[in-house]
Amino acid sequence: MKVFKRSKAVGFFDEDFRLSKLTQLGDPLERLSCGIDFELFRPLLMEKLYVDPKDKGGRPPYDYILMFKIVILQRYYNLSDDQSEYQICDRLSFMRFLKLTIADDVPDSKTIWHFRERLIDLELVDALFDLFKSQLVDLGLIIHEGKIIDATFVEVPKQRNSREDNGQIKNGIIPEEWKKKAMRTNWSKKILMHDGQRKTSWPITVIKIM
Repeated sequence: MKVFKRSKAVGFFDEDFRLSKLTQLGDPLERLSCGIDFELFRPLLMEKLYVDPKDKGGRPPYDYILMFKIVILQRYYNLSDDQSEYQICDRLSFMRFLKLTIADDVPDSKTIWHFRERLIDLELVDALFDLFKSQLVDLGLIIHEGKIIDATFVEVPKQRNSREDNGQIKNGIIPEEWKKKAMRTNWSKKILMHDGQRKTSWPITVIKIM
Protein backbone atom coordinates (compact mmCIF):
# COMPACT_ATOMS: atom_id res chain seq x y z
CA MET A 1 0.00 0.00 0.00
CA LYS A 2 1.33 3.41 -0.95
CA VAL A 3 2.01 5.64 2.03
CA PHE A 4 0.39 9.08 1.84
CA LYS A 5 2.81 11.97 1.65
CA ARG A 6 1.86 15.60 1.91
CA SER A 7 2.46 17.21 -1.46
CA LYS A 8 3.03 20.70 -0.09
CA ALA A 9 3.47 22.58 3.13
CA VAL A 10 0.48 23.99 5.00
CA GLY A 11 -0.11 27.60 3.93
CA PHE A 12 -1.96 30.66 5.16
CA PHE A 13 -4.51 30.52 2.35
CA ASP A 14 -5.37 26.82 2.50
CA GLU A 15 -8.76 27.53 4.10
CA ASP A 16 -9.63 29.95 1.27
CA PHE A 17 -8.59 27.38 -1.33
CA ARG A 18 -10.77 24.72 0.30
CA LEU A 19 -13.76 27.10 0.46
CA SER A 20 -13.26 27.88 -3.23
CA LYS A 21 -13.38 24.16 -3.92
CA LEU A 22 -16.65 23.89 -1.98
CA THR A 23 -18.05 26.71 -4.09
CA GLN A 24 -17.09 24.88 -7.28
CA LEU A 25 -18.75 21.72 -6.01
CA GLY A 26 -21.94 23.66 -5.23
CA ASP A 27 -22.32 24.64 -1.59
CA PRO A 28 -26.09 25.12 -0.99
CA LEU A 29 -25.46 27.14 2.17
CA GLU A 30 -23.43 29.66 0.21
CA ARG A 31 -26.46 30.16 -2.02
CA LEU A 32 -28.50 31.02 1.07
CA SER A 33 -25.85 33.38 2.40
CA CYS A 34 -25.65 35.25 -0.88
CA GLY A 35 -29.39 35.27 -1.59
CA ILE A 36 -30.93 36.04 1.81
CA ASP A 37 -30.36 39.21 3.80
CA PHE A 38 -30.39 37.75 7.30
CA GLU A 39 -30.41 41.23 8.80
CA LEU A 40 -34.14 41.17 8.05
CA PHE A 41 -34.51 38.88 11.07
CA ARG A 42 -32.64 41.15 13.47
CA PRO A 43 -35.50 43.56 14.37
CA LEU A 44 -37.77 40.67 15.41
CA LEU A 45 -34.99 38.96 17.35
CA MET A 46 -33.90 42.15 19.08
CA GLU A 47 -37.45 43.15 19.98
CA LYS A 48 -38.17 39.87 21.76
CA LEU A 49 -34.79 38.69 23.00
CA TYR A 50 -32.73 41.72 23.93
CA VAL A 51 -32.39 42.45 27.64
CA ASP A 52 -30.43 45.47 28.83
CA PRO A 53 -27.52 44.08 30.89
CA LYS A 54 -27.53 45.07 34.54
CA ASP A 55 -23.75 45.23 34.69
CA LYS A 56 -20.88 45.44 32.22
CA GLY A 57 -19.15 42.30 33.46
CA GLY A 58 -19.39 38.78 32.07
CA ARG A 59 -19.10 37.39 28.60
CA PRO A 60 -21.15 39.16 25.90
CA PRO A 61 -23.88 37.04 24.31
CA TYR A 62 -23.46 35.55 20.85
CA ASP A 63 -24.98 37.49 17.97
CA TYR A 64 -28.68 36.72 17.52
CA ILE A 65 -28.33 36.22 13.76
CA LEU A 66 -25.53 33.71 14.32
CA MET A 67 -27.67 31.76 16.77
CA PHE A 68 -30.73 31.79 14.52
CA LYS A 69 -28.63 30.47 11.64
CA ILE A 70 -27.58 27.59 13.89
CA VAL A 71 -31.25 26.84 14.57
CA ILE A 72 -31.78 26.79 10.78
CA LEU A 73 -28.96 24.27 10.42
CA GLN A 74 -30.46 22.16 13.21
CA ARG A 75 -33.88 22.13 11.65
CA TYR A 76 -32.89 21.37 8.07
CA TYR A 77 -29.97 19.02 8.76
CA ASN A 78 -31.69 17.19 11.61
CA LEU A 79 -29.00 17.96 14.19
CA SER A 80 -29.10 17.65 17.95
CA ASP A 81 -27.47 20.31 20.10
CA ASP A 82 -24.32 18.25 20.59
CA GLN A 83 -24.13 17.40 16.89
CA SER A 84 -24.63 21.04 15.99
CA GLU A 85 -21.62 22.08 18.04
CA TYR A 86 -19.53 19.29 16.53
CA GLN A 87 -20.56 19.86 12.92
CA ILE A 88 -19.94 23.61 13.14
CA CYS A 89 -16.41 22.89 14.35
CA ASP A 90 -15.93 20.20 11.72
CA ARG A 91 -17.45 21.65 8.54
CA LEU A 92 -16.05 24.61 6.66
CA SER A 93 -19.36 25.07 4.84
CA PHE A 94 -21.15 25.53 8.18
CA MET A 95 -18.53 27.98 9.40
CA ARG A 96 -18.80 30.02 6.22
CA PHE A 97 -22.60 30.09 6.47
CA LEU A 98 -22.29 31.32 10.07
CA LYS A 99 -19.49 33.75 9.15
CA LEU A 100 -17.13 32.09 11.60
CA THR A 101 -13.41 31.46 11.17
CA ILE A 102 -11.15 28.87 12.73
CA ALA A 103 -10.13 31.49 15.29
CA ASP A 104 -13.71 32.26 16.44
CA ASP A 105 -15.46 30.68 19.40
CA VAL A 106 -18.25 28.26 18.54
CA PRO A 107 -21.39 28.25 20.74
CA ASP A 108 -21.51 25.09 22.80
CA SER A 109 -24.48 22.73 22.93
CA LYS A 110 -25.94 24.24 26.10
CA THR A 111 -25.84 27.74 24.60
CA ILE A 112 -27.59 26.47 21.47
CA TRP A 113 -30.23 24.70 23.58
CA HIS A 114 -30.84 27.79 25.70
CA PHE A 115 -31.28 30.06 22.67
CA ARG A 116 -33.74 27.71 20.99
CA GLU A 117 -35.72 27.33 24.20
CA ARG A 118 -36.03 31.11 24.43
CA LEU A 119 -37.39 31.20 20.89
CA ILE A 120 -39.95 28.56 21.83
CA ASP A 121 -40.95 30.24 25.09
CA LEU A 122 -41.40 33.58 23.31
CA GLU A 123 -43.34 31.91 20.46
CA LEU A 124 -40.87 33.22 17.90
CA VAL A 125 -40.18 30.00 16.00
CA ASP A 126 -43.15 30.16 13.63
CA ALA A 127 -42.71 33.86 12.89
CA LEU A 128 -39.00 33.47 12.14
CA PHE A 129 -39.41 30.43 9.91
CA ASP A 130 -42.39 31.91 8.08
CA LEU A 131 -40.15 34.84 7.17
CA PHE A 132 -37.33 32.46 6.26
CA LYS A 133 -39.59 30.39 3.99
CA SER A 134 -40.86 33.53 2.27
CA GLN A 135 -37.24 34.46 1.56
CA LEU A 136 -36.67 31.00 0.08
CA VAL A 137 -39.65 31.46 -2.22
CA ASP A 138 -38.37 34.85 -3.35
CA LEU A 139 -34.99 33.23 -3.99
CA GLY A 140 -36.64 30.47 -6.02
CA LEU A 141 -35.71 27.61 -3.69
CA ILE A 142 -37.51 24.79 -1.93
CA ILE A 143 -36.07 22.51 0.71
CA HIS A 144 -35.48 18.81 1.04
CA GLU A 145 -35.36 18.39 4.79
CA GLY A 146 -33.54 15.37 6.10
CA LYS A 147 -30.32 14.11 7.55
CA ILE A 148 -27.05 15.85 7.05
CA ILE A 149 -25.98 13.59 4.21
CA ASP A 150 -28.90 14.48 1.94
CA ALA A 151 -30.29 17.83 3.00
CA THR A 152 -30.33 20.00 -0.10
CA PHE A 153 -31.75 23.20 -1.46
CA VAL A 154 -33.01 22.84 -5.01
CA GLU A 155 -34.26 25.14 -7.74
CA VAL A 156 -38.00 25.69 -8.15
CA PRO A 157 -39.19 25.71 -11.78
CA LYS A 158 -40.32 29.34 -11.70
CA GLN A 159 -42.14 29.22 -15.01
CA ARG A 160 -44.68 26.79 -13.51
CA ASN A 161 -45.48 28.85 -10.43
CA SER A 162 -48.47 31.16 -10.56
CA ARG A 163 -49.01 34.00 -8.12
CA GLU A 164 -51.54 31.78 -6.35
CA ASP A 165 -48.94 28.98 -6.09
CA ASN A 166 -46.37 31.32 -4.55
CA GLY A 167 -48.95 32.56 -2.06
CA GLN A 168 -49.74 29.00 -1.02
CA ILE A 169 -46.05 28.15 -0.66
CA LYS A 170 -45.48 31.16 1.61
CA ASN A 171 -48.34 29.91 3.79
CA GLY A 172 -46.81 26.44 4.01
CA ILE A 173 -49.32 24.87 1.57
CA ILE A 174 -48.22 22.64 -1.30
CA PRO A 175 -50.05 23.60 -4.54
CA GLU A 176 -52.34 20.92 -5.96
CA GLU A 177 -50.31 20.65 -9.19
CA TRP A 178 -47.16 19.95 -7.17
CA LYS A 179 -48.76 16.95 -5.47
CA LYS A 180 -48.51 15.00 -8.72
CA LYS A 181 -44.74 15.42 -8.66
CA ALA A 182 -44.07 15.60 -4.96
CA MET A 183 -44.37 13.25 -2.04
CA ARG A 184 -45.16 14.99 1.22
CA THR A 185 -44.43 13.46 4.62
CA ASN A 186 -45.05 15.03 8.03
CA TRP A 187 -43.57 14.02 11.32
CA SER A 188 -42.21 15.56 14.48
CA LYS A 189 -38.52 16.02 15.17
CA LYS A 190 -37.92 15.23 18.81
CA ILE A 191 -34.77 16.78 20.21
CA LEU A 192 -33.27 15.18 23.29
CA MET A 193 -32.44 17.92 25.76
CA HIS A 194 -30.01 17.89 28.66
CA ASP A 195 -31.00 15.93 31.76
CA GLY A 196 -33.74 17.59 33.72
CA GLN A 197 -34.92 19.73 30.80
CA ARG A 198 -37.98 19.29 28.67
CA LYS A 199 -38.09 17.78 25.24
CA THR A 200 -39.08 19.81 22.21
CA SER A 201 -41.03 18.58 19.22
CA TRP A 202 -41.03 20.55 15.97
CA PRO A 203 -43.15 19.86 12.90
CA ILE A 204 -41.11 19.10 9.80
CA THR A 205 -42.25 18.78 6.21
CA VAL A 206 -40.29 16.81 3.63
CA ILE A 207 -40.82 17.52 -0.05
CA LYS A 208 -39.19 15.15 -2.52
CA ILE A 209 -39.42 16.01 -6.19
CA MET A 210 -40.04 12.81 -8.13
